[in-house]
Amino acid sequence: MSRRAVLASSAGATAAAVLASAGGRAHAEPARRAALPELKGHDPVGLRWLEGDAPAEMAAGTTWGVPWPRGSFAPDQEFSLATDSGEQVPVQSWPTGRWPDGSVKWTAHAISGAAPRAAAYRLRSGSPASPATPLTVRTGGAEVTVNTGVIEVSFGRSGKQVVTAVRRGGTVIANGGRLVASRQDQPGTDGAAVVRTESFSGVVRSVQVEQDGPVRAVIKVEGKHEKGRRAWLPFVVRFYLYAGSDAIRVVHTFVFDGNEDKDFINGLGMQFTVPMRGALHDRHVRFAGDGNGVLAEAVRGITGLRRDPGENVRRAQYEGRTTPDTATWDQRVTSRLQYIPAFGDYSLRQLNAHGFEIHKRTAQGRSWVRVDGGRRSRGLAYVGSPTGGLAFGMRNFWQLHPTELEITGAGGDEAQAAVWMWSPRAEAMDLRFYHDGLGQDTYPEQLEALEITYEDYEPGFGTPYGVARTTELTLWALAATPTAERFAELAAANGTPPLLVSNPEHNHAAGVFGSWTPVDRSTPAKAELEDKLDAMHRFHREQADQRSWYGFWDYGDIMHTYDPDRHVWRYDVGGYAWDNSELSTDLWLWYHYLRSGDAKAFRFAEAMTRHTGEVDVYHLGKYRGLGTRHGVMHWADSAKQVRISNAGYRRFYYFLTADERAGDLMHDLIDSDRSFLALDPLRKIREGGPLDPDPAALPVGISTDWGALAGAWLTEWERGGDPVARTKLINGARTIAALPNGWVQGGNVTYKLSDGTVSGPDEKIVAVGALSSVFGLIEVMTELIDLVDEPAVEDAWVAFCRLYNATPEEQRAATGASWGNLNLRQAYARATAYAAKQLGDEALAQRAWKELRTGHAGYPEDHPFTSERIEGPAVLNPIDEAKFSTNASAQFGLAAIQCLALVGEHLE
Repeated sequence: MSRRAVLASSAGATAAAVLASAGGRAHAEPARRAALPELKGHDPVGLRWLEGDAPAEMAAGTTWGVPWPRGSFAPDQEFSLATDSGEQVPVQSWPTGRWPDGSVKWTAHAISGAAPRAAAYRLRSGSPASPATPLTVRTGGAEVTVNTGVIEVSFGRSGKQVVTAVRRGGTVIANGGRLVASRQDQPGTDGAAVVRTESFSGVVRSVQVEQDGPVRAVIKVEGKHEKGRRAWLPFVVRFYLYAGSDAIRVVHTFVFDGNEDKDFINGLGMQFTVPMRGALHDRHVRFAGDGNGVLAEAVRGITGLRRDPGENVRRAQYEGRTTPDTATWDQRVTSRLQYIPAFGDYSLRQLNAHGFEIHKRTAQGRSWVRVDGGRRSRGLAYVGSPTGGLAFGMRNFWQLHPTELEITGAGGDEAQAAVWMWSPRAEAMDLRFYHDGLGQDTYPEQLEALEITYEDYEPGFGTPYGVARTTELTLWALAATPTAERFAELAAANGTPPLLVSNPEHNHAAGVFGSWTPVDRSTPAKAELEDKLDAMHRFHREQADQRSWYGFWDYGDIMHTYDPDRHVWRYDVGGYAWDNSELSTDLWLWYHYLRSGDAKAFRFAEAMTRHTGEVDVYHLGKYRGLGTRHGVMHWADSAKQVRISNAGYRRFYYFLTADERAGDLMHDLIDSDRSFLALDPLRKIREGGPLDPDPAALPVGISTDWGALAGAWLTEWERGGDPVARTKLINGARTIAALPNGWVQGGNVTYKLSDGTVSGPDEKIVAVGALSSVFGLIEVMTELIDLVDEPAVEDAWVAFCRLYNATPEEQRAATGASWGNLNLRQAYARATAYAAKQLGDEALAQRAWKELRTGHAGYPEDHPFTSERIEGPAVLNPIDEAKFSTNASAQFGLAAIQCLALVGEHLE
């Protein structure tokens, strides 16, 4: 038998076992899923750089994901990579997702920045080339050491030094890598007479080698910031190293677990000690400015003096080379070097999104001298000499302000290099709630206030305790001071780490992520719709810059609703402010990227994933596993729900990049059903006494709630994780489908925590809301039905999709009652389209397009997909007036994308 035949045979047995273990029987695959895709066109797969051209530099290396059609490869399949010209490229590969038959669904691949560079590559099955010097990892008693063949990096397994040393060719480039934080007990802006401050050091509690080569190594470090008896601000830091590379990529996450009324963080960063060598005039400092701009200076400058040391001397210093022997200089300079000030301290401060300044001083206790300034720094600095030094930087440097790059002590034996994720020169971080409650002490008062500000307030619920932030850093252990041109290239890689991607056609053919197709302008009607989708996406993307939606806690999110009277988004009006994933904005942005392959679309969605997965979700404490509904502050609203922490919003980024942090976030949610033991989402409207949860009968909603839980379980199953997740997923879908009215069953419907089964009354009762399926349930069910053979589940789901926008008479005939005057009918056009596709019903297909065009609670066909430019005293800055609501945009985008995929042939 061929390898493929063997795989197919074992796959059938695996599928039967999977279904049997869930308490059911294995069914024959339906005809529409019977044929496995041929490998032709999928092996090899063409890869390109996301931003287009081959990058001049890389941030250590790059890691990316590729999907495969069901049945293509076994999990142990090897892959080879070559440039388009045929040159072999060392690559490391591993599976990240599997189909139910056991075949590989997603693979991840990594290459080093030292690998052959080309505009395009081809990935195929086969033995990979090996690096000239494979990366190695050595674990000792006190340290874990990674050798890339160019640099050697040692990580402390305990103590305050996260990185004990970075060596290159036997020379210590940096050591004493540590995490630092500081707090003050007052915000500093309320006129307090005395503000007390404390400094904390990150203390390592565990080190794990997650990957150990030969191309890529990943070291995961966990701990807390400590001083005396206090240990707080837990951190998870991953270090990525690649064979043959002199760079280290760092992904830093911290969780806020302080008291927002007493703990005002006034500094959060990572510091290194950099040994300084050579004369003061041969010690160099570099900072990246706007675009390709670079500030190049020396600790002791010898240019611009009253006496000239010589053109060759000046040129050498400016270019970062060793200057000629001082005996060859003009002696009028050489004899007076001691009188030239040595500036050993430098600081680039990006305290807002629109301006940075660079300052320097000769020593602590001396005044700062302003050097220069600009608008938006690319966030990279260097300190060292012609014999080596450290380049250090932060991605999204200006977007995540207030940030700072600092160099101190460069005039001595050791300099300190610091990346400040929260600059000590900024105002302290103030996470207090923004109002005093306004007398909303009871549920009736809170519900009444909801009617005016749309904010669901409740005392004590607007806490930041447990929210997180992830920041990406890059370090280069350089053999010499980089030229200005090379430094600009490093800054570009730091700011936008190069990423390889497969094209939309391959990704679509692989059958991943449900109902979508690549952009199609083959007919006038399709071209018109594609133009609308582009215009809508571009508008929201550009609003981020026009409205300055930046900052440490805000970057990546967008606003919920517009205020046309003030010409601003409703940033200060309760639940109309930050969007916080409401109605699946994240999904819309990722599907737009999948269809277009556009780099700007990817980066926009990436920033949102980094934000919404961290800031809008609780990672510890009593709300762990829950997200917060939209509001003026990301954690302000009292509606803490799984629909926001939704793993379905993170899985795109994970599978496309193999990002381990995104994997952590999704894994943490597989037990988020336990949050219903601690908090009743419907406590304000549910009749009865205090919460007394029964683990066998929890009040979990079978649409919005269950859809979010199902997304986490589906992803965990896909990744080959805990089998309990798959069991709960299948059990939940089966038992919901078995309810008299399936996903619209009303009455006392409850959920069993131990196995995920759902129970309810035997009589037909209708309970359905507009939000039922707009938080990812449609997308989850589309994928699930294609993965398992569960006819009853499919029938019940197709019935729901057909009936949502059906007539009251059709609804009564099927479920015993009209579903009422439901909202968001345009959004549910994609449900109608799904039913039309599954049933082969042309009339339903035409109904789907009519629903999309009518635009109920969305955009009707004649909606102006253009924006009016407003300038002058009516607005603070020139802006494009919003003609789009974020929620309506997300739902229109998802509905249009899925209608095109499902019933595109019926678009006229």
